[in-house]
Amino acid sequence: MNPIDHPVVAVGAVVLDHDRLLLVRRGRGPAQGDWSVPGGRVELGETLAEAVTRELLEETALEGVCGPLIGWAERVEPDGHYVLLDFEVTLVGDDAPVAGDDAAEVAWVHLYEVGERQLAPGLAEFLHDHGIIATFT
Repeated sequence: MNPIDHPVVAVGAVVLDHDRLLLVRRGRGPAQGDWSVPGGRVELGETLAEAVTRELLEETALEGVCGPLIGWAERVEPDGHYVLLDFEVTLVGDDAPVAGDDAAEVAWVHLYEVGERQLAPGLAEFLHDHGIIATFT
């Protein structure tokens, strides 16, 4: 695979339900096989909020409302340079999540168990630094 010749802007949906975090296991692309928050690339002409809710719907079949920016991260890897913007999302309704698009699995994970998953690079540190999880291994 050829490296991307410019930074890619991507978004993530941080969805909390009391003491649980919504996670998806990546079925393809960057971090394949790892657990992450639902998200992906921003499409041309799409606002960040639109990208967040679209990715959430595509990967989990859940509808949400994009809230404030939680924080950003950056990954520079041999295959590309990614600028990641993670937003707080509030769900609309109480449907059960269903894996779709490039998500191989989707799960509500108790906050104290998040760090025990094989997470995408840098996600545990990001969640800890922004007060979402207390500890990680």
